Amino acid sequence: MSNANFRPEYFSVGGIFIDDIVYPDGRTKMEILGGGTIHAAAGMSIWDVRPGVMVTVGNNLPEKIQIRLERDFDTQGFYSVDMPQARAWQLFEWDGKRTEIYRVKDINPYIYKPTLADMPESYRDAKGIHLLQGAHVLKEWRDHFPDRVIFWEPLQQYMIPENAAEFRASLSIPDMVSPNLLETTLIYGEKEPEELIKAMLDDGAKVVILRMGEQGSLIADQSGKLLEIPAVSVPEVIDVTGAGNTYCGAFLVGYLETGELRQAGYYGAVAASFTLEQVGVVDPPMDKVRIRQDRLNWLMQKYSST
Repeated sequence: MSNANFRPEYFSVGGIFIDDIVYPDGRTKMEILGGGTIHAAAGMSIWDVRPGVMVTVGNNLPEKIQIRLERDFDTQGFYSVDMPQARAWQLFEWDGKRTEIYRVKDINPYIYKPTLADMPESYRDAKGIHLLQGAHVLKEWRDHFPDRVIFWEPLQQYMIPENAAEFRASLSIPDMVSPNLLETTLIYGEKEPEELIKAMLDDGAKVVILRMGEQGSLIADQSGKLLEIPAVSVPEVIDVTGAGNTYCGAFLVGYLETGELRQAGYYGAVAASFTLEQVGVVDPPMDKVRIRQDRLNWLMQKYSST
């Protein structure tokens, strides 16, 4: 169980899901820990952080998953509801397309709860907050934490053309925003990545991190300087699910620990690479520190040679 006296320096707010995965060749992986918030928190833990998680938890969370969560994360932020845990079919096709089908009657408690009002007092001193949410919650979090770093990863379901005006009007609120390439084109239309970043900066974003999958990521702030961060290659890609979320959590830690956007991008890319090698939320290998350093060195050498 979590220590009630523990005060995490970082926490993530969003959702937890149990995934039942079906691959195009008929293979299945059942009862896999998932959810963007948990992936993001795992990205933080890659860099030796024990983050808090604020997620809604149902009344039938599998014991093995409960044990895993309590091992790696602070769970004081769990918001318990008397209903079955949210599950989802993840159906993959040969071209990489993924269809997500929720398996719970009411998905809203798992998307829109917990809220700021449900935050445990022990999270009050955190220096970095990752929000996997829609724009409507940003102002209250900003008002409550005026001097802390708020990293906004827009909820996938939120990034639709109908929300474009609200998204653009909200970009000045968080310290950092990180949509992926596809989500951003749904807001701004088909444009080159550099144009999309400029559009978000023009709309008031302080720091933009545009995630582009195997193409890596682009980072820019109001100075206009653009940083290119390549994706880290791994011996075998097993599953790409959650890699972007993992990147975001690690980026937040990297920025607050180093103070450098490029180094933060390296933290994110390295953490995401671990996710690619597993199914579900990353569970780092025993030699995590060595692999992590090797991959970080590769990124730093690649940059220094360009």
